[in-house]
Amino acid sequence: MPDRKDMRERKARALSGAGVPLLLGCVSLVSVLPAQAQAQAQAQAQAQAQAQAGGGSIGEAAQQGVSQDAPFITPSTDVDVLYEVTSPMGDAVMKQRMRWQVASLRQRLDPQNSAVYMITSWPDHTLTVVDEARRRQSVMPAPSQVLTPPGHTAMTGTYARLGGSVVAGEQCTLWRTKDTDGHASDVCYTADGLLLQVAQGGQITVRALSVNRVSQPDTVFAIPAGLKKEAPATP
Repeated sequence: MPDRKDMRERKARALSGAGVPLLLGCVSLVSVLPAQAQAQAQAQAQAQAQAQAGGGSIGEAAQQGVSQDAPFITPSTDVDVLYEVTSPMGDAVMKQRMRWQVASLRQRLDPQNSAVYMITSWPDHTLTVVDEARRRQSVMPAPSQVLTPPGHTAMTGTYARLGGSVVAGEQCTLWRTKDTDGHASDVCYTADGLLLQVAQGGQITVRALSVNRVSQPDTVFAIPAGLKKEAPATP
């Protein structure tokens, strides 16, 4: 039977996979498939080569040859978002805070009423689970090794625009896409890449309750000193 440490870390991985990029497309909730990640990396490399050859910026080159009919899926601003997350069966609801620092491409997820939180660093390709109550930390590979740069539309996956909506007082565009299991998901992104809502089968599973665009200091994402390192729990 799994012990409490196993249960905490499995829950952390589930939250980071579902909440992620809670962003970030966290930074999106629809995880990037390995094949998609590879294709995205190749697209970015080609964009950089085009920019260097043509004298334009990487961002400009990345947009060439890529459909604009897709959302921006990574926040282009520092932000603090409180989400309500509902289980697929609708029998459990929890709140989760997500903070994002665009300069360092780091995300922190704090489940409500928990001493365990998660910090993802895309430059380091790491997800660190911090258990402050037990003074422990576990480091594992980030759920998505390649992140769509801020200010770029999604370069992989398929998206169909459904219309507009207002979530937590914020205007967002609804898009239909598919999760990693091939299930249709309706996601709502703002123009600056904030994921505000996810729905599957007509049920809202993730919804932003509040959005605060405010600078996030490095201290938010710093791993506390003196924590004992533990190997991640295995599934």
